[in-house]
Formats: sequence, structure tokens, C-alpha cells
Amino acid sequence: MLQKKTKQTQLAGCSSSIDQDTSDEAVSVAAREILERLLAGYEGPVAVRLWNGERIYGEVNAPCTVLVRHPSVLRHLVLHQDLVRLAESYLAGELDLEGDMESLFDLTQHARELHFSWPDKWQVLLRALRLPRHRTPAVRDGRAVQHHNSKQSIAHHYDVSNDFYRLWLDPEMVYSCAYFRDEDQSLASAQQEKMDYICRKLRLEPGQQLLDIGCGWGALAIWAARHYDVRVHGITLSEQQYRYAIERVRSEGLAEQVCIELRDYRDLPSESRYERVVSVGMFEHIGVANFPLYFDIIKQVLKPGGLFLNHGITNDTGWRDTPITRFMNRYVFPDGELARISDVQDAMERAGFEIIDVEGLRHHYALTLRHWVQALESNKQQAMALVGEATYRVWRLYMAGCAYFFDEGSTNVYQVLTASAHQPLTTPLRRDDLYEKDCIGKTCGCADGQGEKQ
Repeated sequence: MLQKKTKQTQLAGCSSSIDQDTSDEAVSVAAREILERLLAGYEGPVAVRLWNGERIYGEVNAPCTVLVRHPSVLRHLVLHQDLVRLAESYLAGELDLEGDMESLFDLTQHARELHFSWPDKWQVLLRALRLPRHRTPAVRDGRAVQHHNSKQSIAHHYDVSNDFYRLWLDPEMVYSCAYFRDEDQSLASAQQEKMDYICRKLRLEPGQQLLDIGCGWGALAIWAARHYDVRVHGITLSEQQYRYAIERVRSEGLAEQVCIELRDYRDLPSESRYERVVSVGMFEHIGVANFPLYFDIIKQVLKPGGLFLNHGITNDTGWRDTPITRFMNRYVFPDGELARISDVQDAMERAGFEIIDVEGLRHHYALTLRHWVQALESNKQQAMALVGEATYRVWRLYMAGCAYFFDEGSTNVYQVLTASAHQPLTTPLRRDDLYEKDCIGKTCGCADGQGEKQ
């Protein structure tokens, strides 16, 4: 049920930044009536408050409160019905959010089920026309592009600032789903376990050559070299990641084992060959149309008897044109595109791979994202000093939304282990070897010779 409206004190610092006409009682009444109709029947955790302090819906201590700082936000929402524009109002500070941002996305189901009769639509439209106009500019240079996995599109996301990412990632700078034993485990520990889990799935052996496509800041490449004594070739399109990774490799004394290059996977030398290939958190940039080329290249560079592990995000519908996908392509991942896991597996098989093992980790990604959001919010002032408030808001909104949709189940992340089809398998009969050890790595010299104790 829609709750009674109550007056509260005016929001500090708001009135000076809002046009004078917003103090008009007629404007407040129109805004109130619009929101009452839009929220009719909503019983979720989100509260809504106007620029004048009036609470339209929800409890004072609601988990999440939407703060409408300018009435034009509601005018644009009704007249244009554009949720991307609504998100831009948040990025520009005309709409604000207090409390748990992930709870905001509880409104998505209500919005999907919202239907008005023609008389109701007419009444809402008339009230929207009473509200003042105000154009919300785009606040970050994000433009939808074709799915070319270009250096420019990668830079848009990953070259924001290494110092910015360092504020909320783990010490290893791993920007992908962690692997948790339980919800109380630290992010740092869970990321280390994820890297070791991948190495175990690949059944790495000393001396093998590992290709790491989209190696990020070099964490997995360094982990595999240090703990499994393999030689790693890491490639990335991000200038900032590349500079960070090569410096870290040098400082850890691994330059003889780890080579990091600023290189597109499509530009790998035709004669390159590897016993193992891994791709973690890069697959989302490929684009469905580029799946055949991507998998064909990996098939070409993978030696007979080799293993390839692809760790990538999927969804349950494919990349449809929705407000969420438009926002993501405009402001977060210019060339991002998700596919269904069935389409990924189909493309792998068409390229000549045999699928050995598939594991969904969406619960782990929801936990990971919550760690990131919490750390980002805890370092808000530092983050804004580094990248500006608008970019801080982009990352807060996108990561909280991702956490919600991973938890809800429409988004997932899968590790798919494959080998070339019609060849003898080099993997064990069972998966016991992935879980039976209580050690990390293979090079520590502990009692069982399997790795260093955790």
C-alpha cells in the first residue's frame, strides 16, 4: 500500500541549486501525484523523497531512499519514458540515492508490471507538463560503438585510473569474480583462491606455456608463474594495465617467466603455440559476431592435448536493446555484449572444442560485487578526487546493479573448460583433484609436495 505523505525538514544544500519555480506548491503537488500513481501497489524497500523534504513513499529509515533533487527529473521520466535519461539524472546529481544502492533495483520488477489506463496516462501527462524543464547533459563521454573489442573501447573502461581501481579491488588487483568458501571470507583471500582454482582446473604443470588473454594487471599470470612454475604470455589492450603489469613482473623477479604485451588477441603470431590458454573477464568485450574468430584463434594456438578455460559473464536472454544495455554501452563498456551460456557453448563446439567442465559462479560474483561497492563507497572522497563525482557515480550504480542481477539470476558467470575435439583427454576421471588439497600451488615443498599451506 502507498504510505501517507509526511513533511520533513528541507534538505541541506539543495535549495540553492534548484530553480526558483520548484518552490511553487503547484509543482510539488504535481510531482507528488505523479509519484503516487507510479508507485501505486509497490511494497518494496525503497523510499522516495522530494527536493523540499517531503517523503512520498517508504519509511524514514528505509534501506534505500531516492532523493528527487529537481522536478524536471519527473517531467522527463513521464514525457520520454527513458530510463537511461533517468540514470543520467543520477550521474548529474539531480537524482540522488541514500543507503543501499542495490536495493534500488527492487523497483525494476514493479516498473515492468506498471500499466496505466488511457485516462490515467492522460492525468500523469498533464501533471508532468506542469513541471519545469531542465536538460540533463551526458556526464561522461560514453558512446555506443560496434562490437570491435577496440583499444579505444577497452581504454574507456580500464584506463580510468589505476589508483581508482586500487581503492576498491583486492591487493592483487583482480577485476573478476572471486571464489568464496563462505560469505565471511575476505575478498583478498577469495581472489587468491579463485586464481589457484583456475590453475588447478587447467592442471598446470611446471614448464608449460600459458597464454593469458586479457591479463589485466597481471595477477593471474604472476600467480601461475610463481606457484606453478609455468611460463606465461599475458596480453592486454589497456595501456595502464600494461604498464602496471610489466612493472609488477619486474619487481617480483619474474621477467624470465612472464611476458606481458600490449597486444590484441587477433594479432597473435600465427606460429604461437601454448599448452594452456585462459581468458578471465575479457570475454564480455568480444561480441557475439566475433565468437567464431575468437575461438578459431584460440583453437589455432592451442597445442594438441592442451586445455582452454574461458571465464566470462552471460545472461539469460542475450544482449537485447534495453535501458540497462544502452546505459552499459554508453557509460561503462562501450563494446560490452553478453550471450547465453548455450550460445557460448555452441560457438565453442562449432570451433572444434570439446566441452569438459562447466561451472556457474553467480553467487560468488554477487558477493564480489558487494565487496567492491562497499570499498568504493568507503573511499568515496578519494575516488571523486581521482576520477570526478560523475565517474564515481557510474561505477557505484553499475556495480550495485550487477550485484542485484547476479543475485536475482538473470546474469551469471561461467568457467568453461575445453580441449580440442577428437583428441585424448588429459584431465582426470573425476574432479576430486580440484578440492582435495588444502594447499595453494605446487612449488612450496610442504609435506605432500602439493603446494603452500593456506
